[in-house]
Amino acid sequence: MTNVTVIGSGPGGYVAAIKAAQLGANVTVIEKDSVGGTCLNRGCIPTKAILASADTLLKAKEAAAMGIIITGEIKADVPKIIERKDKIVSNLIKGIEFLFKKNKIKLVNGMGSIKSPTEVSVKSASGEEKTVKADMIILATGSEAARIPIFPFDGRNVITSTEALKMTEIPQNILIVGAGAIGVEFASYYNALGSTVTIVEMLPQPVPTEDPDIAAELIREYKKRGIKILTGVKIEKVEIASERSINATLSTGETLNSNLVLVSIGRALNSSGIGLETAGVKTERGKILIDKHMRTSIPNIFAIGDVAGGMLLAHKASFEGIAAAENCMGAESAINYDVIPRCMFSEPEIASVGLTEPQCKDKGFEVNTGKFSFRALGKAQAMGKLGGLVKIIADKKTDKILGVHIIGSHTADIVHEGAVAMQAGVTAKQLAQTIHVHPTLSEAVMEAAHGVHGETIHG
Repeated sequence: MTNVTVIGSGPGGYVAAIKAAQLGANVTVIEKDSVGGTCLNRGCIPTKAILASADTLLKAKEAAAMGIIITGEIKADVPKIIERKDKIVSNLIKGIEFLFKKNKIKLVNGMGSIKSPTEVSVKSASGEEKTVKADMIILATGSEAARIPIFPFDGRNVITSTEALKMTEIPQNILIVGAGAIGVEFASYYNALGSTVTIVEMLPQPVPTEDPDIAAELIREYKKRGIKILTGVKIEKVEIASERSINATLSTGETLNSNLVLVSIGRALNSSGIGLETAGVKTERGKILIDKHMRTSIPNIFAIGDVAGGMLLAHKASFEGIAAAENCMGAESAINYDVIPRCMFSEPEIASVGLTEPQCKDKGFEVNTGKFSFRALGKAQAMGKLGGLVKIIADKKTDKILGVHIIGSHTADIVHEGAVAMQAGVTAKQLAQTIHVHPTLSEAVMEAAHGVHGETIHG
């Protein structure tokens, strides 16, 4: 029986472990913290839980416009929001632990590091050390919030998303550094709770990885909500003047005062201290180098998820975990990295798959584009969710879809239509000819596909 040892139990590690066990391996998982990794404990799940509470608050505040009268004061009970979030996380942790038992996976608590290509050292919190034998090793150690010296992190006035998920008070005003996924999600959360929100982004547009048309729509929607976004601006200096009074000096010379500074400037990969040098595993700027089969420079050692670089997405890590587990058991599985959907659970949501229009041009594609506004959808009008659009980019020569970009309500659910189309090689014309249910938000995808050829019906 093949002994597979997985270091890390996030969405990559625990999925890899279960898949390897299903394929007949004897599996050991080493985890220094709670199972589930950043995604379950400090990322995807807890942020969606608090955002769901924020969304409920917004709906209550906007109920009168929908013909629903709510009497009495409408306000957020933040300790209750955090309590609910913690309960959801706890239940899902128990779920993973159950799956480990069901699949006869051994969970060892402690810090794992490679001792040799066939041995993993595990050091417990008490300092006790033991060795686990392994025929195959899967590294799934993830990432953590990046911290740079310019920010005086104290866990209370200057924080990362980790501390934000524990806070039970609402700041009167908050400065968010970075307009990526974490930044815009927390901007939506604090704005819903009543904070005055300012976002500072050093790059020319918010959500820098997204298509410019999506970024422009986000700016318009955030302006309506009173969220201020400063782009092309750097933070030069941050000083904690006193408790709940922080001064941030910008590259423009302006100084912003806030009650809280949330720094969301990216992730640091957890590749140090896990024995890579000992085993001879090659890295590049902290990223573990892998081939298309998740193999590192050492044939029986694999790396998946954030620590292997690329898009830092839970679902990418999970699919890499499945591929790595299959390859540990003799397969040669690989992943199509061109079709990985990504999403941001801001209000409105942002979701996309494939190339942006500037990326298409950089790669030499001549393209046709189609756009369709949510405002023209009957379903969006009925829901009272008018902000948003769908943009589809297709190769002018083949009509194959190169990218689908969406902002609006429930877009993280709708984007998979684009992902399936791209995976299957569907053309924009074929997507446009696919009958969609009326009234739905997904009709915007069909209309945008018609728009690629200038044939939208309701545009």
